[in-house]
Amino acid sequence: MKYIFDIDGTLTPSRLRIDQEFETFFLNWMKNKEVILVTGSDKDKTIEQVGEKIWTRAKRVYQSCGNAVYERGMLVRKNDFELTFPLRDLLEEMKSRSTWKERYGNHIEERIGLINFSIIGRDCPQEAREKYFQWDKKEQEREYFCWKIQEEFPELEASVGGEISIDIYPKGQNKAQVLNDIKDNVIFFGDRCEPGGNDFPIVERLEKEKERSADHVFGDLARRKFRIHNVKSYKDTWDILKTY
Repeated sequence: MKYIFDIDGTLTPSRLRIDQEFETFFLNWMKNKEVILVTGSDKDKTIEQVGEKIWTRAKRVYQSCGNAVYERGMLVRKNDFELTFPLRDLLEEMKSRSTWKERYGNHIEERIGLINFSIIGRDCPQEAREKYFQWDKKEQEREYFCWKIQEEFPELEASVGGEISIDIYPKGQNKAQVLNDIKDNVIFFGDRCEPGGNDFPIVERLEKEKERSADHVFGDLARRKFRIHNVKSYKDTWDILKTY
């Protein structure tokens, strides 16, 4: 059995440090279990959030939606993806046309294998982040921008990530990449499992395997058993883990 965890909103509050009590619990819970982390963030941000002990104790960490893979602290694989001028122009246009007017800087961030885009900017204070998140839940601006990016660039995927941003990467280079390396049964925890969320590709892949299992299209993968926990916060994750 493999346990796969998103990080933002699943193991930690979005972009914040893991709760100290939960960190202690989780480190103990990880013992004798194969734990895999998958996140849109890069290595430094992830260690900042979950701490180096959890990061290195995980069997594997899939950074940048699986486009940079670390095993016991060592980089074992990466995918390259560079921001093009046409895509940058579109993102700048979206930023200028957004009806959300507060700006804090660091709007376009290039990571290994993906581009992270935020209207409000990743340098925003926590209060502004939460305000934008509540506004976007109502306005669904990020969902519209994801659709627009994919319409303009059909070779790309765009998904809503965390509370304030969008992850952009070549088609197929999403979080579902984690499943390419796993043949075992899996239990997945994520907070953006709905269509358009950056955890959804994992859910969609598992559900498609299940649908096709009768035809044995995937061989061993067709018989994989899985469970998906779509959580609202790390507190939900904490409560569920007490049952395992």
